[in-house]
Amino acid sequence: MLTIYSDDHHLHHGRCELIDGELKPCFEMPSRADHVLQQVRERRLGEVRGPEDFGRAPIERIHTPDYLRFFEGAWARWAQLGKGGDLLPFTWPARTLRGVLPDSLHGQLGYYSFDGGAPITAGTWQAAYSAAQVALSAQRCMAEGAYSAFALCRPPGHHAAADLMGGYCYLNNAAIAAQAFLDQGAARVAILDVDYHHGNGTQSIFYDRAEVLFTSIHGDPRFEFPFFLGYADEQGEGAGAGYNLNLPLPAGSAWDVWSAALEQACQRIAAYAPDVLVVSLGVDTFKEDPISQFKLDSPDYLRMGERIARLGKPTLFVMEGGYAVAEIGINAVNVLEGFEGA
Repeated sequence: MLTIYSDDHHLHHGRCELIDGELKPCFEMPSRADHVLQQVRERRLGEVRGPEDFGRAPIERIHTPDYLRFFEGAWARWAQLGKGGDLLPFTWPARTLRGVLPDSLHGQLGYYSFDGGAPITAGTWQAAYSAAQVALSAQRCMAEGAYSAFALCRPPGHHAAADLMGGYCYLNNAAIAAQAFLDQGAARVAILDVDYHHGNGTQSIFYDRAEVLFTSIHGDPRFEFPFFLGYADEQGEGAGAGYNLNLPLPAGSAWDVWSAALEQACQRIAAYAPDVLVVSLGVDTFKEDPISQFKLDSPDYLRMGERIARLGKPTLFVMEGGYAVAEIGINAVNVLEGFEGA
């Protein structure tokens, strides 16, 4: 399987995130992608190639121009203020406040963020931009005939909405790739999100559209981040009614429970009969992940890949979460090997 990867991800290395009432070192760190790449190479998964640059146009098919202008220019504005630490929001337009866009950098950061877990650093824009190009390059390889590909993206993307960053995510790599498939002739695209946390950004982007089926298996949002999306009754609206499937599971779920949800998702995908499948590949479902509560073990990821393969669809894997750094590479490549072995 071809892997697309960019060293630009090292340009984004946040110093801290706001969690549990403290500023703590970021769980989302460069070593995550490094460990995955090491496993890809050691296990000879296939060729590793750098991305092409398709420019901003395919990113603008998903993200609003105002949001992109803000994100690209935020660090320069911060530096002009003489600041050197991470740029993090401290106010948000909550329910009793107006959703206006202020002139202030901090006000705009709050407007375009939904949490304190997506720090902007000097290299964040370039890292996120390159991650989107990684996804687009893997998508292009498939459009040109490859049956599968792995977009080793970092930072991840599935929490990023059209004009919101959060949850370590800035640009929605999976959504950008899915839209590219549609723009190049696919009639239907299915997205399967197997990250522990609900892909709220991806859901919101495609929620009113029938040409993308979004399915997600994740921790119950009554108790787990992102809390405000991911419930089972969210099934799409307008033209997208019936094309959104959320499968929230309780903390402590192991392979028996998780695989039953995977089977349900796969049956829905098969009935939808997509031209192509995009997998948001988070492996923070691992039993030792520091910020998640599922109990999958490393061999389970082989079985996950095998079941996805039985759908018989061209499949693009896009890297999302996974924070047990020593195991993230093993588990991610297990999925890919399981898929290829089937």
